[in-house]
Amino acid sequence: MVRQLLRRVARTRMLGWGLASLIIAGTLAGCASLAEKERELIFRPVKDEWRGYRSSGANFQELWIPVAPTADNKGDKLHAWWAPGPTPDAPVLLYLHGARWNLTGSVTRIPRWQRMGFAVLAIDYRGFGKSEGDMPSEASAYADAQAAWDHIRTLSPNARRYLHGHSLGGAIAVEMARRNPDANGLILEATFTSIPDMVKEMKWGWLPVGFLITQRFDSLDKIDDVKVPTLFLHGTNDAIVPVTMSQRLYAAAKAPKKLVIVEGGTHHNLTSMAYDNVRAAVAELFQPTGAAGVSAATQ
Repeated sequence: MVRQLLRRVARTRMLGWGLASLIIAGTLAGCASLAEKERELIFRPVKDEWRGYRSSGANFQELWIPVAPTADNKGDKLHAWWAPGPTPDAPVLLYLHGARWNLTGSVTRIPRWQRMGFAVLAIDYRGFGKSEGDMPSEASAYADAQAAWDHIRTLSPNARRYLHGHSLGGAIAVEMARRNPDANGLILEATFTSIPDMVKEMKWGWLPVGFLITQRFDSLDKIDDVKVPTLFLHGTNDAIVPVTMSQRLYAAAKAPKKLVIVEGGTHHNLTSMAYDNVRAAVAELFQPTGAAGVSAATQ
């Protein structure tokens, strides 16, 4: 493995000797530790509550969702919130949060989707909040989201089902839409094109280290496989994920789609700053799918 890595480094003319030495040293120290560090930097999982959680007045039903056992998982469970909709047959939105903050960081966002007519199931991936498990990975996050998606049938057997992802959660939602073409719609909020593209946005992004990234979350490569109507939301003042990334995803999408650019919107305030515009976009895009519950609730 070290020999192959040396050949890659030799072919990369722009790669400085300092970085090359670091890569080689890291490889010698063990690829497993490098992979774990990469996952830590991408997910930045937090167990603690967001500081505004207790004062928010949120009152969601707590659920525990089992994840299918694997060689690495002997029966972990996900911590989830269930926020019922306005009617028993309300469409259900699977809410997938982004990196760092757990469910408590989304405590003010989830009620806005309820106001639009959705029941909401929101989960913490393994390693976040009260969910079991250790450091998450791209594969484990997909497995967690699939377990939650399947669990919706237990909560509301006949409801229409929608996927929502914020930031990193958007990349997970794209994969879920590919795997579950029976979804009625997909909402991507402040979502990036891929982790390698995000690395390029950093100060040292010109360094060609993309081949080292194992947790790729390559939504740009996947989005044309998505067959369900897709709503893209992004703010022009997003200091974390450039608005151009949603524009690129939108351009590559082949399913029925709509792009809402929120002038002055940041990475975190889109549904509060542009609630009426988002509500109208939800009604416009998802009404043709027969999502009458969503459409009627947004009028």
